[in-house]
Formats: sequence, C-alpha cells, structure tokens
Amino acid sequence: MSQDSWITRSVARWKPKNLKPNEAVALINLAQEAIKKVANSPRNAEQKTGLPGLKAVAPRTTRERLQATLAQKSEALSPRALRRVLQELQAVIDGRISEVEGGRRAATLTAWYMGATAARRHDMWLLMSEQFMADAPKVKAAQALYAAALGTPDEAAAEVQFRRATVSPRRRLLQRFSANPGGVAFLVGVRAEMQPYLKTDKRLMALDVEMEYMFSTWFDVGFLDLRRISWDSPASLIEKLIKYEAVHDIKSWADVKNRLDSDRRCYGFFHPRLPEEPLIFVEVALVDALSDCITPLLDESADAVDLNTATTAIFYSISNTQEGLRGVSFGDSLIKRVVETLKAEFPKLKTFATLSPIPGLRSWLGKNMPAMLDKLDERALQELGRAVGFEPPTATHVLGAADQPLQLDAQSPVRRVLMQCAAQYLAKEMQNDKPLDPVARFHLGNGARIERLNWAGDPSAKGLKQSYGVMVNYLYDLQRLDKNRTLLAKGKIPASRGIEDACL
Repeated sequence: MSQDSWITRSVARWKPKNLKPNEAVALINLAQEAIKKVANSPRNAEQKTGLPGLKAVAPRTTRERLQATLAQKSEALSPRALRRVLQELQAVIDGRISEVEGGRRAATLTAWYMGATAARRHDMWLLMSEQFMADAPKVKAAQALYAAALGTPDEAAAEVQFRRATVSPRRRLLQRFSANPGGVAFLVGVRAEMQPYLKTDKRLMALDVEMEYMFSTWFDVGFLDLRRISWDSPASLIEKLIKYEAVHDIKSWADVKNRLDSDRRCYGFFHPRLPEEPLIFVEVALVDALSDCITPLLDESADAVDLNTATTAIFYSISNTQEGLRGVSFGDSLIKRVVETLKAEFPKLKTFATLSPIPGLRSWLGKNMPAMLDKLDERALQELGRAVGFEPPTATHVLGAADQPLQLDAQSPVRRVLMQCAAQYLAKEMQNDKPLDPVARFHLGNGARIERLNWAGDPSAKGLKQSYGVMVNYLYDLQRLDKNRTLLAKGKIPASRGIEDACL
C-alpha cells in the first residue's frame, strides 16, 4: 500500500461519522497536501535518493565525527578510520621524536593520501584544518598580557609571547611534510586540489590560509632563480610552456618555436625544490615600436626582427602555472628582473610595455551599457541611433550592432562608443579600491599605467568573446613605477592623457 493510500484510508477511519461528504473530501485533500510537502522536503528527498547534496542539516564537524560511533552516508571515512588518520597526523608532530622520524611518518601519510579517493582526501584536509588550530585559551591569555604590557618595558617580550601563542600546530605539520623529497611539490598539489572546494566548504579556510602563508615564505623571490627558456631547453620544459600558456594558446611545435625565436625571449621563475617546474613565465617580443595587434607577434611565417633596430620590449603573455600557489605574487619581481636582464643584453631598448587582453570588458559592458549611454551627449546619441537604426538607441540595439566588431569601420559611432567604454572600464571602474579588470589589476598593481587602446588587437574568437577584440598596452616606465603605485593607492588609476580623454 502506498503512503498516499495509507493516509487517505486512515483519515477515512477516524473522521466523525456525521461528517458531510464535502467536508470529508476537503479533509482528505488537506491530508494529501501535507503528504506532498513531506515528500518534497530536503530530508525526505535525501532518504529517497541518497544524495548528500539534498541534505537538510549541516555536515558534522570533525570533532563530532571523532566522538561518534556511526558514520553518515555522505562521509567517506568512518569515525574509527577518521580517528586513525588523526592519530597518524598527530604522530608526525610528536615532540618526542626527531625531525627525521617526523618526516618518515609524514611520508607514510603522503603515500596513503596519494592512494586515497577524493572524498577521503577531503576528510584529511578537514582534520588538518579543524584539529590543528592554535590553543584558544593560551592565545587569549597571551593577548591579555600583551594588551596590559602596551607602553611598558615589557611590551616587546609580551608581543613575542603573543606571536608564539598564535602559531598553530598545523604549521609544524606542514613543515614536516615539506622536509621530504618531493614534499613541497606534494603540498602545492594538495592546495591546488583544494581550491574548487573553498567556496562551498568554509571549514577548509584555515588550512588554505596557513598554506598560503607558508608558501609566501618558502617561495619568496629571494629563493627563486630566473632562467631563460629557449628552443635549446629540454623538451619536457618546452612541453610545460605549451601546457601552462594561459593567454594565447600554443597550437603547435612551430608556434612555440616562433615564440622562442631570435627576436623573442621567454623567462621563468624556478624554485630549487621544483627545479623543472616554472612557477610563472613571461613571453617577450623585441620590436621597433609599441605593438597594437597580437597577430603579427604570433605569425609563424613572419621574419625575425633585426635586433639592432629593436627599441621596445613587448610582454605579450604572462602565465602562472601552479594553482596551488594562488595568492603568492611573483609577477612584479619577474617583470623587474626581466627588464634588468633585457637592458643588460640590449642597451638600445627604451620602452617596456605589454600587449594585454581585457578579459572582463564584454561581460561588464553587457550589464552596464545603459549607464554608459546615459553619459553620452545628445549629438553622440543621435549619431549612434542612426548607426544602429533605432532612435534613441537602447543598450540592446547597440550591443547587437557591436556583435560583429571587425566589420565596423574607423568612423563608426558604434566603434567609437566601444572604445570609450573600454577606456571607462579600465581607467575608472574599481571594486574594493582595486581596478575591476583582473589583468589591469595585475599590471597597475606592479606600477604600470594604461597607455593605449588598440582596436582589433586580438581578432581571434577568444579575443572577440572577451573584449570585442580590443587590447591594451600597459607601459612600464621604470622611473614612475613607485609614483604610479602611490597614485593607485589613493584611488586613482594611472592612465595616459589619451585614455583619460576617451573616458565617458
């Protein structure tokens, strides 16, 4: 008998004998509505499907699971297995053992992790995040002592005590893992694997932040080697360029050979513990003027530039390779080191600039075109309306006319408005006191300024999808890097006069 039939029959049994037929029907309908609500509830849905994503209650903390005897369906490790993994993690940092023994125990756990399922690895992350925190009472007591010591001769000593109290055992655990051969690479891989889970599982945040802090120390630029990558480099290294290239996809070996030709340079930062893995690399073209289009730079059939005439270095691609090092900044130091290296090799180089994509332009304009049209004067609106065949022009009409940007000639009002909007987006739009566009945020944060916009700079499908094909030059004026950073810190984006004049 179905649940619906059972409840309907039960209602019929206990209803008063003198109940009128229409009242009985109403009562049964009410019961059936209640059935539907129960059937559609998240908890009931989970009972039917077994899908943990439909669970109505929050997942248990590792503390709750460690004290339990039974596992829930959505948990990979049973309470007993979870306690065993925790004991093994704690044994790694046992104060009674040597560094060598601690490293050996960490290696055993590394081997277990490499053979574990994704769900079991997730449980190990949770243990490391939730069970290796700083001692809260000690932190609170040290904080009180430090507050009381402010302004007294004991202030410095109290600060040291407070800092020591806030150091979590998690940090020691990571150090023990890193001591093994391949340990640093293992931890970088662990953090990369964690990244997709961070938005939905805040319990992992403590481990992620601790790893970012440790990596910022281990991968300080003082420990990194700048190496040129050329066609004579090992094939395995060149293959990594193909794999990690994030700006302009490398399509073939002929393509990569062109990018490593005599008028090109490619440099990467390397760490001694990851000697064959570039952490970040930059591709540079040596030319005789500021580049306005990526196509000639990627043209495999083009002749190499005479290096005796080269006056300009164009950084046309910068790619981070390690997702596990997210938040660890290399770009600023990389560009500085590359500029110094290039100036030493080519004294005639005077201009250092980028030819960069504008990845957020099209999506931003799709949301903000009405506001941009409001900034136009009456004459510009009339010209734009005639061009799109609708007056006054709406955002829908303008965006529709802009959908084939390569067909717009130099006098097109639609093209003019797109360039004005691009200038506005780069030079005026900020979020949390930082430039809105991610590439702009990177280069402007390094001290560059927005120099010039280039129509049809990237006519590829990717370029058209991102920014209607518009590209931008960021200029690295070595004499003004600090001034530009100061300007940006005050909330003003450094830009050339041409860019400022183009803004709406």
